[in-house]
Amino acid sequence: MAARGTAWLVPAMLVDGVAIAALFAPVHEGVHLTAFRSRWMNESVAWAASFPSLLNATWFRHFHHAHHRYNTQDPLRDPELTPPLPRTLGQYVWRITGIPYWRARLTVAWAACLGRFEAMPYIPIAARKRVAWSMRVMVALAIAVVAVSVATGSPAVWLYWIGPILLGQPVLRLFLLAEHSGCSEDADPLSNTRTTLTSASVRLLFWNMPFHAEHHLYPSIPFHRLPEAHRLIGRRLAHVEAGYVRFHRHLLARLAA
Repeated sequence: MAARGTAWLVPAMLVDGVAIAALFAPVHEGVHLTAFRSRWMNESVAWAASFPSLLNATWFRHFHHAHHRYNTQDPLRDPELTPPLPRTLGQYVWRITGIPYWRARLTVAWAACLGRFEAMPYIPIAARKRVAWSMRVMVALAIAVVAVSVATGSPAVWLYWIGPILLGQPVLRLFLLAEHSGCSEDADPLSNTRTTLTSASVRLLFWNMPFHAEHHLYPSIPFHRLPEAHRLIGRRLAHVEAGYVRFHRHLLARLAA
């Protein structure tokens, strides 16, 4: 890394971390089976892309499908509302630190590796063995990567993975907050999800995920067709925000009121 030993090291790690965090986009499309023609390719790419963030695509498929299957924003059945969306400035800051995310990843990984799914009712009984083994492979691989780095005295794992993802994860938290914060808490997909109009570079980096309301209305639409879907139904959506900065400015105003 050319930035090592200079003031550019942390900014370079942040850029790296944002790129790693943005791998959530292919994970998301992969679990929906909309990224590639073959199921095998979708699952393989999703699993590989989920590894750096310890998300585990095998587990996430069921977690995320429950978010779609049941009423989005339903606190009793939507697992993505654990913890709930921020309702105070303190909760907002805590969430974007990424600490709750990493705590959840470690908690889920530990329970799944032990085959304990009592707190994960969204994982079907028939899928639990596969999720457990997938999680064990992920954890073993992560430990192996760190062990090799420590054994060889190489700082690569800290410079290119752990440090960057700790810096980049808050950016993903800010991005994802726009999807449902401040939307209706009912079963209406026209009002319980937000689309955020943003730059072409952000849409490219996140595989058109900013068109989130369109995705919730029609989850089987491939990501590259979401702009077309917006042109057709965008006027019917209750929440269309003109940019992420504007969204967070409005959200902070509501939380501070």
